[in-house]
Amino acid sequence: MTPCIFESAFAQKIEEYLSYKESIGYEAGGSRRWYLRDFDRYCNEGELNEFNRKTVEGWVTDLESRRPSIYRSWISFIRDFGKYLQMTCDANAYVLSDSFKAKVIKADPYLLSQHEVNEFFHAAAALEDIAPWTWEAKCFFGLMYSCGLRTCEARKLSVADVDFSKQTLDILWSKCNRSRRLYVSDEVADMLLSCARKNEKWFSANRPAFFVNAAGNPVSPVNVGQLFNKIWDMAKLPRLAGGKRPRPYSFRHHFAYANIERWAKEGLNVDAMIPYLARYMGHSSYDSTYYYVHTSPDFMAEYADIVRSMGNILPEVGFDG
Repeated sequence: MTPCIFESAFAQKIEEYLSYKESIGYEAGGSRRWYLRDFDRYCNEGELNEFNRKTVEGWVTDLESRRPSIYRSWISFIRDFGKYLQMTCDANAYVLSDSFKAKVIKADPYLLSQHEVNEFFHAAAALEDIAPWTWEAKCFFGLMYSCGLRTCEARKLSVADVDFSKQTLDILWSKCNRSRRLYVSDEVADMLLSCARKNEKWFSANRPAFFVNAAGNPVSPVNVGQLFNKIWDMAKLPRLAGGKRPRPYSFRHHFAYANIERWAKEGLNVDAMIPYLARYMGHSSYDSTYYYVHTSPDFMAEYADIVRSMGNILPEVGFDG
């Protein structure tokens, strides 16, 4: 892939900013670099050399006209760059107004039934694929199902992040640059150990990630999505025409509402358990976790009015980065 080359009056500062973000643990490539490259192009073509309101809001308006979308998460990149300039070299640099806010998109998940979960893992256990997916598939999706991991968290898990003696996983620098330590059950620990031993025979203990592809490289989002669809079809599970589609992330949704349902059936105070679930799943706020109370297919009506009064219940389940 050809690297992005910045050419405007802000070129050097953009590169310095990206290096700074990377030094403190943030992803400096991908979307952040792409959008700043677009900003750089806009400034270069317009011969703009002042990071003021006209320049910044002009680019935002221009980009929105070219790429209309309900998603505006890129707004945070240009706002953060303005703050960086204020902090390092230009006290008058414009920080994009809060009136330009990224739109909040409510999730509309595919809700897996227990039957679908069971059939999926029966098919995964019988999978015959290019090694190492033959043995990794059940472990990869089983980890998402058992621990509610984000897909990217499972993909980026390294060998060093798994402590078999303590039965813990370290999820490092995940969403919002947060980290957490998860304790896993004996069954999950055994599943991870079995997968690790097979990978060590096929590759080595020094592989770059816990889950790797046939070339020994970390698995990609495309790898995971294709494999999920293959197993889903092997299990002969339906796909609704025009409806919501199952995807790997559906296991994270299932983890959340399955725990809520289980606590309710056991007569536990669901409201008091939400902070523990939020911390385990790496949510930055309880609102994200409360969403699952309303998605729970069997308990939606009964628990939709759970009181959002948390008191001082703060769970101890790991560390934050």
